[in-house]
Amino acid sequence: MFKPKLFAATSQHTRIYGFLERVYTVVDLMAAMFFLIGSISYFYPDLVYVGTWMFVIGSLLFALRPAVRFLREYHLASLPLPEDDRPAEE
Repeated sequence: MFKPKLFAATSQHTRIYGFLERVYTVVDLMAAMFFLIGSISYFYPDLVYVGTWMFVIGSLLFALRPAVRFLREYHLASLPLPEDDRPAEE
């Protein structure tokens, strides 16, 4: 796991890497947006409660980021490599 050569080892590796990288980027963007909206909400006393929940949701999304990366690395490491089909050298 955590080997950059796995990102493009096969077309399946490339496809999985690309998909989970897009998921990571969407989660990252959503977390930033929740934090931005939460911050703006704090300028208005009536929206402090909403802002607090925005920070909580943003924090959960930021916590999800490493989980997406770990899922990507685990999935890539579990896929077969082209050299797995070669007979072992004696």
